[in-house]
Amino acid sequence: MTLTHPDRLFPTDPALRDQARALYESVRDLPIISPHGHCDPVWFAEDKRFPNPAELFVVPDHYVFRMLASQGVPMDALGVPRIDGGPVETDPRAIWRRFAEHFHLFRGTPSAMWLDHSFEHVFGLDVPLSTETADHYYDHIEAKLATDAYRPRAHFENFNVEVLATTEGALDDLRWHRMIRESGWTGRIVTTYRPDAVVDPEFEGFADNVRALGEMTGEDTSSWAGYLAAHRNRRAAFKEFGATATDHGHPSARTEDLATADAEALFQKALAGATTAEEADVFRGHMLTKMARMSLDDGLVMQIHPGSRRNHNARVFQRHGRDKGFDIPGRTDYVAALKPLLDAIGMEPGLTIILFTLDETAYGRELAPMAGAYPVLKLGPPWWFFDSFEGIKRFREATTETCGFYNTAGFNDDTRAFCSIPARHDVARRSDCAYLATLVGTGRLRETEAFEVAKDLSYSLAKSAYNL
Repeated sequence: MTLTHPDRLFPTDPALRDQARALYESVRDLPIISPHGHCDPVWFAEDKRFPNPAELFVVPDHYVFRMLASQGVPMDALGVPRIDGGPVETDPRAIWRRFAEHFHLFRGTPSAMWLDHSFEHVFGLDVPLSTETADHYYDHIEAKLATDAYRPRAHFENFNVEVLATTEGALDDLRWHRMIRESGWTGRIVTTYRPDAVVDPEFEGFADNVRALGEMTGEDTSSWAGYLAAHRNRRAAFKEFGATATDHGHPSARTEDLATADAEALFQKALAGATTAEEADVFRGHMLTKMARMSLDDGLVMQIHPGSRRNHNARVFQRHGRDKGFDIPGRTDYVAALKPLLDAIGMEPGLTIILFTLDETAYGRELAPMAGAYPVLKLGPPWWFFDSFEGIKRFREATTETCGFYNTAGFNDDTRAFCSIPARHDVARRSDCAYLATLVGTGRLRETEAFEVAKDLSYSLAKSAYNL
């Protein structure tokens, strides 16, 4: 028995299915470029075994515990840590049994496909997960995790990952990346500069974060000039550990291009904790433009991930902290929001800004036309809630006719769940090959071109867009 169908996600029409299968076979075994994600670099620095099946698949994965929470399973019962140190379930087998009991909730979702792919192709399981098979799964995975072949570095190599980018905040000391480099291991793990905590006046502890940025860099971050110099310092430090990109998770895509005096006055107000919500948004918007100008100088690719209404559930945020499944998509205006930045540097050679969205309505109306005109813009792949077969299909249908394939940035998995990386890339490759097969079948793409595009979407575009 297999958990995953060999022709999953391919068209049902026999001719198109054969075409999609042939395209997929040509890219199935290409190396994985993972240019943006949230895997923990400590895994590769220490190369310790993963603690247990629950810690690998359930506790850190907000895709998993979010669904269970939606059906009334408390996060405490799934071992999700509390920021106040309060009690949560600590028995990994109990967590696993609870997960297995509710696994049917994932039917039809991309999470089920990713998990089944990992269970079958990474761990060699061949029966569905259920209440009855929970202990069999746990014991089987636990036995595998106890072997050297299932340590993080071995997984990295077995998954055929060519390069994997993690994401660290501006105040991270990058010790784990240093340890990886000094270990002599040849796996390529690079970092990404994420400065949200020191550019968002509404981020908790903003003034203290800026002060710490100054202490870390030796710059006077109580001044506007020193604050900007500190960013340049940290960006250079991140580049030393392989960074080719920055990442910005702002509530909106708003950009501003303020006069220096106005920016400095607003910065001082932010340090004093005196900005209004509107002023905080203006400051974030100005910093996007400043970061883009810094990218002109140092060559770092800029990623903008706007439109997430983060920590929507105040109780969960207060109890469990950030990134706990209650970030919700919101409407996003890109045409007006990005105009100040694009007026300033939208036609500059050598700058790449990769745009993501959680507002699918923006693809055809705003994002594809903009990426099809401004040379600095590329479209990132479907992100988060839309990293799925249907999401990828809608993305291609909404954008290809307007901006083509080559104003997009290929695929990235954007995951915290390490074992889902090959599964996510497999879904993307299958989804794109299914779409390409329809273009060939309807006479919109030559078959020889489809094979070239399949390789570009699976491998070459991400490698090129992120300078990897």
